[in-house]
Amino acid sequence: MAENRLAAAQLETPGPAVGERSGSDTQAGASFVWHAQVIGTPNPAFRRVEITVAEATSPDYVLARLVGYVGQSAQ
Repeated sequence: MAENRLAAAQLETPGPAVGERSGSDTQAGASFVWHAQVIGTPNPAFRRVEITVAEATSPDYVLARLVGYVGQSAQ
C-alpha cells in the first residue's frame, strides 16, 4: 500500500505539494490507514515523501514506513 501511495505521488503533475495528507484503503480484505508527509529538499527539483501504513483498528502502530524522493516536473 505504501508503494501505491508513492507511485501516486510520482504521477502528480507538477508534483506533490509540501504538506501532509491521510487516507484509508482496503487491501486483501483488511482495512488500513495511511499518512503521507511531503517535505522539500535542499534541491528544489525534488521532494521527500514519507508514507506510513497502519491497521485501521490500531492507527498509532505503524506496520510499514516508506521514504522516497519525487522529482518536480518543469513548469
